[in-house]
Amino acid sequence: MRIEHAVPLPDRAVALLLELKEETGHGRLLFPSTRSFHRPISENTLNGALRRLGYTGQEMTSHGFRATFSTLANESGLWHPDAIERALAHVERNEVRRAYARGAHWDERVRMAEWWAGFLEELRAG
Repeated sequence: MRIEHAVPLPDRAVALLLELKEETGHGRLLFPSTRSFHRPISENTLNGALRRLGYTGQEMTSHGFRATFSTLANESGLWHPDAIERALAHVERNEVRRAYARGAHWDERVRMAEWWAGFLEELRAG
């Protein structure tokens, strides 16, 4: 959306990104386009990878990972809905509320990122 968005990274994500940096070089982007190292890959690149893995567009899209996170974080009951919305870089639609509710919910988002990383590790471990 062309607005700055800070994202707290759990320790495991930082470790993975450092590993990735060794694979992709030391450029400005960790996921550069194959056409230009100055541009990032597109959402369609991720969707194409999902198709090659055997997922149909009805089963999963790259944007679907955001919806999955939102659903599971909200259903967990552990996190304030505003913190979840900020984690997704969503902007409050109600103009009056947007004018007054400017909190970043940073501390909660840091804990939520660690929770999500742990959840994904559990899924990976089976």
